[in-house]
Amino acid sequence: MQKIVYFESKSYCFHIKRQVVTIFMKKIVEYRKLLNVDKTAELKDLKTIYRNAMKESHPDKFQGDEAGLKAAEENSKKIIEAYHFLVSINPETTKINLPEYTETIATSTISDYKFVEGRLIINFSNGSVYEYISVPKATYVKMVNADSPGRFAKRHILNSFTWRKTTNQD
Repeated sequence: MQKIVYFESKSYCFHIKRQVVTIFMKKIVEYRKLLNVDKTAELKDLKTIYRNAMKESHPDKFQGDEAGLKAAEENSKKIIEAYHFLVSINPETTKINLPEYTETIATSTISDYKFVEGRLIINFSNGSVYEYISVPKATYVKMVNADSPGRFAKRHILNSFTWRKTTNQD
């Protein structure tokens, strides 16, 4: 595996970390604002709010109005994306999925990983794929350059960052 050479200064790394965290925090804040929920929203509240938002902007309400239909389709896509993202990082969802996650990180090896815009996406040998949100690029580079990226991930990433399950290829 090729090592990544990375220039690191304290102010530069701080700026990068802050920028990555800011990007995802903005995304989360944007999603919460779109659905008009706060940090403490429970899953059942999110579901109710999502359904009501979809009723208001469902494309079927705008038959015959092409401009309204197009706007409703775009808004619906945003609402669906926001809902699914907020549900996936909700503490209740994390708590429900914790036993499976714990078993995966304890018994499965990392088969592949990639870094995309502040998100570290890790594929495990059992077919599960988890996304770790707001991972600084410097941490990813350290993982890549580590003698054992799997061990580095277990020590510094898997239990340190907000995670969500993206797929399971069973």
